Amino acid sequence: MKLSRRLPALLLAGLVVTACAPQTSDNSSSDKDEKTGTLRVWLFQEVGNQPKEKVVDSVVTAFEKEHEGAKVEVEYIPIETRAQRVKAAFNDPKSAPDVMEYGNTDTAGYVKDGGLLDVTKEFGDWTEAKDTDPTAKQSVTVDGKVYGAPFYVGVRALYYRTDVFDELGLEVPKTMAELASTAREIRAAKPELYGLVVGGAYTYGAMPFIWANGGELATGKGGSYASAIDSAAAQKGIKAYTSLFGDDNCPAAKCAGFGGNDTITAFAAGKAGMAIGGDFSYTAVEAGKVKGKYAVVPLPGVEAGSIAPAFAGGNNIGVLKSTSHRTLAVELMEQLASKKTQASMFDAMGFLPTFADVRKQVAAEEPYVKPFAQTLAAGTKFVPASPAWAEIDAALVLPTMFQEVVSGKKGVAAAAGDAAKKMDDAFGSVG
Repeated sequence: MKLSRRLPALLLAGLVVTACAPQTSDNSSSDKDEKTGTLRVWLFQEVGNQPKEKVVDSVVTAFEKEHEGAKVEVEYIPIETRAQRVKAAFNDPKSAPDVMEYGNTDTAGYVKDGGLLDVTKEFGDWTEAKDTDPTAKQSVTVDGKVYGAPFYVGVRALYYRTDVFDELGLEVPKTMAELASTAREIRAAKPELYGLVVGGAYTYGAMPFIWANGGELATGKGGSYASAIDSAAAQKGIKAYTSLFGDDNCPAAKCAGFGGNDTITAFAAGKAGMAIGGDFSYTAVEAGKVKGKYAVVPLPGVEAGSIAPAFAGGNNIGVLKSTSHRTLAVELMEQLASKKTQASMFDAMGFLPTFADVRKQVAAEEPYVKPFAQTLAAGTKFVPASPAWAEIDAALVLPTMFQEVVSGKKGVAAAAGDAAKKMDDAFGSVG
C-alpha cells in the first residue's frame, strides 16, 4: 500500500507543512535563534526500524534543501533507556538534542523539569493543527500551553476468534455484560481457551472498564489533581474488570500477572477466544496461529451500541527549551509531525495518524484500521496531565490494586481506597 500517493487533493495541498513561519517568543532558555548549523534529533528505535528511518531521511533531505546552511543529525535511541538520556539532556544543554520524540504520558513530567519548549503560538499558527485529534492535542498540553506536536496515536479494541464464534454460534458482544457472558460461554465450551484473556498488570486494558462505567482516574488539573479511583463509578468499573479473573474465564493464578503483551501473545497463539489489543498489536496477531481466523471490533461500552472509551496512547515530537535554533527546530518538528509524514509513517510502520482526515483515509485504504478509527472517533481518554503520573505508573499503583482484588487479598473498596491514597500522595508531592 502506498497511501501517500493516493491522498486526496485537499490533503496534498497542505503537505509542505508550515503555512506560517513559526513566531519566535522569549520562553527559550537559550537567547540564540541561529538560522544555520546542525540540528540534533532524537527519535525512538523501533523493532524493525529501517522503514521509519527511510521516512525520516526523506523529511530531513527536504528540510535541508529548504534551509541552506542547516544540517540535521538524527539519532535513534532505545525506548527503554529514554528516561536516563532525557534527564541527562535536560541537565546538560550541550548534550541535548534540539528536537526529540517522547511518549505522550511523559509530557507533564518533562514540562515540570523545564525541558520542553512552549510552542503554543506556533502550534496555533500551523494550518494543519486544526485537524489534530482533540485527545492527541491534550497529550501535548499542560495547563493550557502546548509543548509539542502529536506524532501518532494508538488505541485498543476487541480482537475475537471468528472460527470459535462460528463454531459455538456466538454473537459479537454489544455490551460489557455480554462481553463477560460470552467469555464464560467460550471457556465453558472450550476449557483449553481463555474466554477473554485479561491481565492484572494490563492497566490500559482495564481503564476502559472504569471509564465506561462513568469513573475517572483523577479529577482536577495542573497541580491540583485528586484521585477519583475510589469513587462509586470507578469501583463499579474495577469490579467489572476484576470479575473476569476466575476459573470460568481467565484463572487468577495465571492471569493476575499478565500484562498487555502477555494477553496478545496468548491470543495470537490461539489460546484465547477474545483479547483487548491495540492497532499496534495487528502485526503480531497476523504473524500468529490465528491469522485468517479473527476479526476486530470496538470494545463495547455499558449500553448497547456504545463504545468504551479507550486510552489514547502514542508519541509526540517536541522541541527542547535549550535549543539555539528555535525557529528551525519548530519547523522541523512540524515537518516530522506533518500530515504527509504521518501518512508515510503509517505506510511504513502502521502508526495511526493523529490527524482526523488522514486517519479517515488510511481506514479506507486498510480495513483493519476501521475499528480503531471508530474507537478514536467515539472519544478517548488520557491519563492526568501531571508529572505525578510517571511516579504512579512506576509504582504500579493500579496493577497492584487490580491484583489485590483478583487474589482475594482485598475487596474492591479497600483496594481502591489504598490506591487513591497512593495517588493523592504522588499528586501532593508535585503540587
